[in-house]
Amino acid sequence: MKKLSKVLGVLGFATIVFSSCNNSGTTPESNPSTEESSEVSISDLKIAYILTDSVIANYDFFKEQSGQITEKGKKFETELGSRARGFEQEVANFEQTAGSMTPNQARAKQEDLMKKERNLVSYRDNLMQELQTDESKLYSDVIDEIQEYLTEYAEANDLEMILSYTRGGAVWYSKKSLDITDKVTKGLNEKFIAKKNQPATPAK
Repeated sequence: MKKLSKVLGVLGFATIVFSSCNNSGTTPESNPSTEESSEVSISDLKIAYILTDSVIANYDFFKEQSGQITEKGKKFETELGSRARGFEQEVANFEQTAGSMTPNQARAKQEDLMKKERNLVSYRDNLMQELQTDESKLYSDVIDEIQEYLTEYAEANDLEMILSYTRGGAVWYSKKSLDITDKVTKGLNEKFIAKKNQPATPAK
């Protein structure tokens, strides 16, 4: 941060000089030492970047939790399919026996089937909402975990900025030497494994 302050100080000084030049109508002589100091300060900023999608996809915590959500989704799909088949069978039975019913019986059965259909749709929507909530929470938790680790990583490695590199994002080019994706992913997974292996704290 001291280096960044130095850069801003140099830029502020340059603004004052150019402002004075405009007021006086004369052009000041260039100061090689000032220009060189500015270039060195900017180049000395320690910046790195990560491929965010890659970090998330290879983070063991994300893979474990997303796998559980996938299994949960399969279970929901099985339950929903079973209920849907039961409902379809009930509709088919009604169509076969409707001719032997009185108008009142047929009307009552139709209303009952319509109610069951609404309940089935509501059940499906609730299952989908639950899965979406689980997915949203997972991504939120993963981002929090990555943010926390990057803060620790930046402090440990004296970095002043870590950028998120995504296709079509704000950063279009960066030297490969600034890529710390693998290091961050490795560190995140090591921290996750260590946390998993910690003995459970006994309940008070």
